[in-house]
Amino acid sequence: MNKTSDLLADLALPVAAEWWTQHRGDSPIIATAIHNGHMTRDAVERCFALSKEERLREEDPFTEFIIRDVPNRIVVHRSRFEVDINRSRNGAIYLRPEQAWGLKVWTCELPHDLVERSLAMHDEYYEMLKSFLAGIERCYGRFVVLDVHSYNHRRDGPGAEPTVAAEAPDVNIGTFSMDRRKWAHVVDHFAEALRSFDFPGGRLDVRENIAFQGRGEQARFIHEHFPDTGCAIAVEFKKFFMEEWTGTPYVEPLLALRELVASTQPVLVEALEAGR
Repeated sequence: MNKTSDLLADLALPVAAEWWTQHRGDSPIIATAIHNGHMTRDAVERCFALSKEERLREEDPFTEFIIRDVPNRIVVHRSRFEVDINRSRNGAIYLRPEQAWGLKVWTCELPHDLVERSLAMHDEYYEMLKSFLAGIERCYGRFVVLDVHSYNHRRDGPGAEPTVAAEAPDVNIGTFSMDRRKWAHVVDHFAEALRSFDFPGGRLDVRENIAFQGRGEQARFIHEHFPDTGCAIAVEFKKFFMEEWTGTPYVEPLLALRELVASTQPVLVEALEAGR
């Protein structure tokens, strides 16, 4: 097999019934891939006006692969089009096009019980997350969550010009919901570790609050419930590691991103210790 085939074989699909998977290790660093999922319930699938390809374009494929070397990690397997974990409960289901990049998501009005079953997963996720992080807090006192996502930069079509670089860094760090002064020693060291990594083709363009500001529900939730001990950094990788219109991965950048995220762990641990 070639490298692409090897990589795709390594990205085995989870069991259809799984909402998410958790991995608990010996570290105060956690990574999440909450938009990695593509699966939906059959009842939800039947209501979609969008194709699987259209939905995949707005999901974050391969983010699970990118964080796989972080011992503490959570990966959501359900599609954000069923329920978006990174939005507040009252906006977690895209009922109107303006909630979903102008896309018409559904063929009809969703039944109440279908909506409630999807929202139940949102409720359970945050109950799980709170417990998961409380356990790490007990062990280490403080922790860092890398809330990993990806974003499109060729929205006008596969052959169109990409978003100009000034508006689309390779890595966008979002810090909106955190006390930036309190966690400056962590965020600044993390950003510098990303910039200094010897990435294939040249160092990455890493900037803060440009394409996104880190306004997602997960980061907000962490900073609300762990205001003195939890630092959640939203990390958005531009989809230069894949063809965003087809979902085809580019092997070398994907492997390098996985190595990049793994390399930041000792930097983050040291920054946490230094800030005590």
